Amino acid sequence: MIRHFRKQFIAFSTCALLLVIVTIVGSISSITYFRAHQEVNSVLQILSNNEGEMPARMIPNQPQLFSQPHFTRESLYQYRYFSATFNRQNKRMTIQDDHILSVTPGEIQKLTQRVLKRQRTQGRIFYKQTVYAYRVKNNGGKTNVVFLDESLMLTKAREVTYLGIFLGTISLLLYTVVLVLFSNSAIRPIIQAEKRQKEFITNAGHELKTPLSVISANTEMQELLNGENDLTKSTKEQVGRLTKLINYFVSLARLQEQPQMTLSVIDASQITNQVADNFKNVILQDGKHFKKSVTSGLAVRANEHYFYELVSILLDNANKYCDPHGDVFLNLKLGKRKKNVILSVTNSFVDGKDVDYNRFFERFYREDKARTVSKKKSGYGIGLSMAQSIVKSFGGQIKARYSNGKISFIVTIKRQIKNK
Repeated sequence: MIRHFRKQFIAFSTCALLLVIVTIVGSISSITYFRAHQEVNSVLQILSNNEGEMPARMIPNQPQLFSQPHFTRESLYQYRYFSATFNRQNKRMTIQDDHILSVTPGEIQKLTQRVLKRQRTQGRIFYKQTVYAYRVKNNGGKTNVVFLDESLMLTKAREVTYLGIFLGTISLLLYTVVLVLFSNSAIRPIIQAEKRQKEFITNAGHELKTPLSVISANTEMQELLNGENDLTKSTKEQVGRLTKLINYFVSLARLQEQPQMTLSVIDASQITNQVADNFKNVILQDGKHFKKSVTSGLAVRANEHYFYELVSILLDNANKYCDPHGDVFLNLKLGKRKKNVILSVTNSFVDGKDVDYNRFFERFYREDKARTVSKKKSGYGIGLSMAQSIVKSFGGQIKARYSNGKISFIVTIKRQIKNK
């Protein structure tokens, strides 16, 4: 349990940091790309307003969501741009390419024609593995098309993103390593509390067995002297209940103490039949009907002792809470895809319609209306919790389902192929 809790602590802490890193890096990246596109639009606006030429004086900043650099005649030299002015009357094109080297005048003319065919005032065009942002402006009888190489601005944005991802990954790895190394110290109080709890349960169980043995012996002696009566019968019943409760406590503590349960490939069909045969007479003596359907030759990876205990717990639980003269049905079969072995134990339970079955696996949980049939048959709320712990140790799943007046506990364990 502690190992499982430690893994969950590490996983949740790492996921929380990952969420923070993704949020920060994503926000910085988004803002950087937004500012880069904003800068592209601002430069295009300046060039378009000056017919593709650099302005003769400083350009005042425009109020925007994020501040932009103060554009001057000198600062515009860092950008790669070109333009073409088209006169509709004589169809003469004037090309301005002083600030570009990778595009020839002939290529500029072709790009301009492509842009004009789109009939859009602004956009982006890809040419020779470079993305150019463009803007078209009609001024009287002239049409001016300005192109701006946005690689410089977007490269800066990509560098910021890559740097953020790199630093975030390094931080996450370092954090995870530190967390793994010091997680035991962080959860030490929980480890100590769990250890003391287990020690208390084990020690108390052994200590309580001694006075219970004395009470049982005295009761038997009293019956030998005076005969059996209601008082001695009730005393023996309560001693039996306490003994069973103590055994449950000790078994649960021992189950959780094992860091890794020894698992092997076992014959689930044989063990299930063995348990069913042992419980059959008990169920029939209580005036209930019992049926079973066990597919032979099914194997799972589990612990033989605890698999026997699992089937016993489910059958005992079904017998206790089955309606008077009701039905108990045990079924062991292959799943639909034949990859899993399905163990289900079903019993009649007319009054179980409005019961919260998700809470049945909570330790010490008992639903008064639904689960306490009589004082004699009342349980402790431990058996199903033990069953869940056993199933988890096998790497399986257990769930409860209610339908048509019957409750079923369904265990799913991965199927294993036995070696011949």
